Amino acid sequence: MPMGERKLDVLRAIVEDYVSTQEPVGSKSLVSRHSLGVSAATIRNDMAALEDEGYIHQPHTSAGRVPTNKGYRLFVDRLSKIKPLTGAERRAVHRFLDEAVDLNDVVNRTVRLLAQLTRQVAVVQYPSLSRSSVRHLELVPLSETRLMLVMITDTGRVEQRVIDMPEAVPDTDVLELRQTLNDKLVGVRLTETPMVIQTLVEEASVEVRAAMATLSTVLLETLVERGEERIALAGTANLTRSSLDFSGSLRPILEALEEEVVLLKLLGEVDSGSVLHICIGEENQIDGLDGTSVVSTGYGPAGAIVGGLGVVGPTRMDYPGTISAVRTVARYVSEILAKN
Repeated sequence: MPMGERKLDVLRAIVEDYVSTQEPVGSKSLVSRHSLGVSAATIRNDMAALEDEGYIHQPHTSAGRVPTNKGYRLFVDRLSKIKPLTGAERRAVHRFLDEAVDLNDVVNRTVRLLAQLTRQVAVVQYPSLSRSSVRHLELVPLSETRLMLVMITDTGRVEQRVIDMPEAVPDTDVLELRQTLNDKLVGVRLTETPMVIQTLVEEASVEVRAAMATLSTVLLETLVERGEERIALAGTANLTRSSLDFSGSLRPILEALEEEVVLLKLLGEVDSGSVLHICIGEENQIDGLDGTSVVSTGYGPAGAIVGGLGVVGPTRMDYPGTISAVRTVARYVSEILAKN
């Protein structure tokens, strides 16, 4: 049975007050703080119904009520207003991210900014190699028999390898190798490069075939076999401000956040696009984090999702403000990647 609008307004008011005060909310405070248009007795009846339905509960006798995870979920699902960043905040975000000098700087600035805006733990995934395409390949002679291979992706990641060649490679051969690599691989998604790389040796001229064979082996290792994903984390100290929200110790949460595989799982659903994902409490299946909420989304240039970002914090979270911050920062990062 759908919840009536008045009861939803009461739940919304309870969530807002509890998030801001961290104190159980009573009917008298709801009457004084909110224009609900009904008496305290009616609000008490609505609160009793909300408690029976599992949306709020009484933490101890003679106390007001606090939202349950079910209550937070309904609040988020029925959220009609997102708290926008102020004009000054948006300008500060844009300016701060626009000053980044390279991809590492973009990611480091983004994760620090998210932690500052939300006062939660921020997590940012570097653009994934598996979702990237080759933008440029460079060969730099270091000696007669040693080359540096530099790969730049369309997401700004730079990978480089020093390669010991089986024999001396003249400068004219280096030029030919560089031209062939770029002709064949620029614009190709990294997941599709193995088939192209396999043809490089077959199509190479006799003069550079041996060198191309060595390069092809290193390319496969660089473009295909490199499976690691990188994660940036900031704001873990923010958890101490919310220590009362977590029953027991913060240690399980901190230990979980130390594992990169856990952080990747937190952002795992961003593959489905730039849709916002919100996991509340036990909806989060990761050990140690079932008492937290996670707000995350994907980012990338021109609508292509190349990574994810988000925040982790207590279930008593400012959801409207957090959602706005995550969305805004993701949009600006996407714009920066599109420019570069």
